Amino acid sequence: MILLMKFIPILLLLGASVVAAPLQNVVREHVNREIPSLMKLYQHLHANPEISFQEAKTGQRLGAELKGLGFNVTQNVGGHGVVCILRNGKGPTVLVRTDTDALPVKEATGLSFASTRTTTNDLGKTVPTMHACAHDVHMTCWTGVARVLAKLDKEWKGTLVFIAQPAEERGAGARAMLADGLFKKFPLPDYCLALHVSSDQPVGTLGYTSGFAMANVDSVDIIVRGVGGHGSQPQSAKDPIVLAAQIVLALQTIVSREIHPLDPAVVTVGSIHGGTKHNIIPDEVHLQLTIRSYSDEVREKLIAAIKRIAKGQAMAAGLPEERHPVVKVKDEYTPAAYNDPKLVTRVNGVFEKWLGKDVLIERKPTMGGEDFGRYGRTEHKIPIYMFRLGGVSPAAMKQAQALGQPLPSLHSAKFAPDTNCIKTGIIAMTAAVLELLSKK
Repeated sequence: MILLMKFIPILLLLGASVVAAPLQNVVREHVNREIPSLMKLYQHLHANPEISFQEAKTGQRLGAELKGLGFNVTQNVGGHGVVCILRNGKGPTVLVRTDTDALPVKEATGLSFASTRTTTNDLGKTVPTMHACAHDVHMTCWTGVARVLAKLDKEWKGTLVFIAQPAEERGAGARAMLADGLFKKFPLPDYCLALHVSSDQPVGTLGYTSGFAMANVDSVDIIVRGVGGHGSQPQSAKDPIVLAAQIVLALQTIVSREIHPLDPAVVTVGSIHGGTKHNIIPDEVHLQLTIRSYSDEVREKLIAAIKRIAKGQAMAAGLPEERHPVVKVKDEYTPAAYNDPKLVTRVNGVFEKWLGKDVLIERKPTMGGEDFGRYGRTEHKIPIYMFRLGGVSPAAMKQAQALGQPLPSLHSAKFAPDTNCIKTGIIAMTAAVLELLSKK
């Protein structure tokens, strides 16, 4: 009896240590239990993609998933967007976003659950459909994080705002949800978080960029107008093809001669269409441009220079004002994504604590676009952070290097991320939210 009494304090201590297991271990256990069903969800989402503005079934499925966890769910926000709210006492509000749309790409991954779906696009054409940008991974991670946080409600205080955003690939979903009252009808977040799979980063790693991470994106159409005629009598015409060529060349001087060398900027002519036959000088040529920048000042300079050059070249060609080029900046503007440096530092600290310092990879800013940046560009100036989730198996990376071949990129018909990244994504995002909603 005396011997037993001596061991009782020790047993009590051991019991306490089990109860007080590190939170990260508890999260991992929850994630491990959820992975089998989450993989089924992932395969379902992958096999049933929906392109921008058509994400009705996807939104319904995600809403149902979170409603079953106790979230208050509102469907059809800004189109097929979904807003899911879970309140848990007084505290900060954290928004976690996933994008939901797929791309008009014919899948060539060879996966057993590969998409064979087609759909009708805005132009009435039948197009293949594929999750070639890993939004299916994003949605699966998003669902997994919601499941874990709903079960660990004693570990955090505040409000979760989980949003499933449509039409990211068209740069329109965030704007549509904001216009539909995302920050007015629902709790205003103190922080906004998102993740995005990377096609050039090993699975198990997290990439980060502090400050500007992705660019302003604008699409510009230039209708170059001339005076058509017979190809054998160019003196009787005003050739818009020659004028278009001169405009294309002149546009190349904007970045090199008008923008400060340390300010990132891109002006790319991606399409030229004009004419119908060898011996006909057409009346018009259509140019399509993409322009990229970080600062709003540089963006405005680029647009102004494009308009000035187009008009100047037309004047030099002797065209009357009524035949000057028409420059249209399309209503598809995607603002630059600026990761708040303080938020990045804070969240990266918990990433290091939970996953180790070696998992973090600092990435250079890119000139790609992501409309997640809009959530930080409202009058509320909410800090945002999108981190990159490594999606390539080490074996695939080694094989590509050995063969001297590039890895399948995002938007590639052959892009198939290593699904082990899902577990890493759930743990990382859960850690970030728990840090921001910590009870301490």
